[in-house]
Amino acid sequence: MANRKLYSGAKLRDMRQRLGLTQKDFASKLGVSLPYLNQMENNNRPLSGTVILALAQEFGFDVTELSSSENERLFSDMREAFSDPIFGDTPPQLADMRLTASNAPSIARAFLDLHRAYRQTQERLASLDEALGRDDARLQPSPWEEVRDFFHYCDNYIDAVDRAAEGFAKGRQSPDWIHDKAIKTLHELGISVQNGDQDAIRIYDPNTKILTISNRISTETARFQILLQLALISHEKLLEATLDLARFQSPEARAIAKIGLANYFAGAALMPYKEFLETARMERHDLERLSSHFGVSIEQVAHRLSTLQRPGKNGIPFFFVRVDQAGTITKRHSATRLQFARFGGACPLWNVHRAFETPGQFLRQLAETPDGIRYLSIARDVTKGGGSFNAPLRRFAIALGCEIKHAEQLVYADGLDMARPDAFEPIGISCRLCERRSCHQRSVPPLERQLIIDENERAMLPYRVR
Repeated sequence: MANRKLYSGAKLRDMRQRLGLTQKDFASKLGVSLPYLNQMENNNRPLSGTVILALAQEFGFDVTELSSSENERLFSDMREAFSDPIFGDTPPQLADMRLTASNAPSIARAFLDLHRAYRQTQERLASLDEALGRDDARLQPSPWEEVRDFFHYCDNYIDAVDRAAEGFAKGRQSPDWIHDKAIKTLHELGISVQNGDQDAIRIYDPNTKILTISNRISTETARFQILLQLALISHEKLLEATLDLARFQSPEARAIAKIGLANYFAGAALMPYKEFLETARMERHDLERLSSHFGVSIEQVAHRLSTLQRPGKNGIPFFFVRVDQAGTITKRHSATRLQFARFGGACPLWNVHRAFETPGQFLRQLAETPDGIRYLSIARDVTKGGGSFNAPLRRFAIALGCEIKHAEQLVYADGLDMARPDAFEPIGISCRLCERRSCHQRSVPPLERQLIIDENERAMLPYRVR
């Protein structure tokens, strides 16, 4: 935070209101004048070092919470929404969007909800024949999008669930130890666990209290599924309380989120926070060594690394993404300033797409986004078999990365010349948002720029960006 100005007026104002203090009393406790506090709360001035120190000493405030990751996510999502052709060729200035995200986050979220509702209405109208006459032909957010946004704006870290899983794994000795404890806990609840030769990975019958795990899946997946079912049964009150706070708009979204929270518990139990963070640092975030140590898959390790955002005990801010062979993003999260497009695929210049060409290998990429931020990105393909000859294979590619200032803490940075500016490949978020003028992979023009069309000249693209 010391390397750049920190504007966090909304969080400063929220903290004062939670404490029940007037601006005058709050300014007095922080040792600043009333006008100065007012300017900081309205983001007209950055938070000074003196104020940050006073927040920690006077109120015990964790200053890491002042980071602007949430504002960056809101800004990125607003920018993408305003790229919709409905807003024409003159969207609001980027500075105005950023100001709204930082000063009025509730308005920014309301705008995003409104735009999402508009998109869903358009999609419904596009399939009017199907929608007309149906009892459920009413406007509501997509359950998948609603759950995705819930985890997105929670920074992909759910504290209560994470700590409960860590408590369950206390005294962990090995992956088998966690597995045996889960089986024992289920037995104590009157639930028996058995293997079966079925297509479904996991089947639980609440009447017979029998949990059947497919014998076609890997040991790592079996452990995960047993812990997932344990979370649904033994920690149901915790999951339901978390869902109550989220206030989902449909029962489908709530049901999907409940499974998502159970998945979170399973991953956090297999990789308990403190031990996993310490081991990751010791192993320099080597995904294969962490996979072996904790008895989990490489994808599970990469996803867990992206959740290490416990206040005061943060890990490296990572981005994590999974794409299918069509380039569609199926999982996404970023604790960095790089934010993924909410709709559509990822930039084709990103190494995650090339991972399909080199199965079983890690690809490394030094990349730079249009805002000048540089990243180290690693990518690898992930193949999920069905356990039999005729079962279809599911193929994905995952990518994990961080800003270059953290790169030396990763084994994957070894041997890379990060001092050469030309070592960094230019990547973007999506073509509609990317302002690069000469990208040879551009699929559609940027909506925030005018185009020059010359019928007598054809370069790599049939237009030039003004």
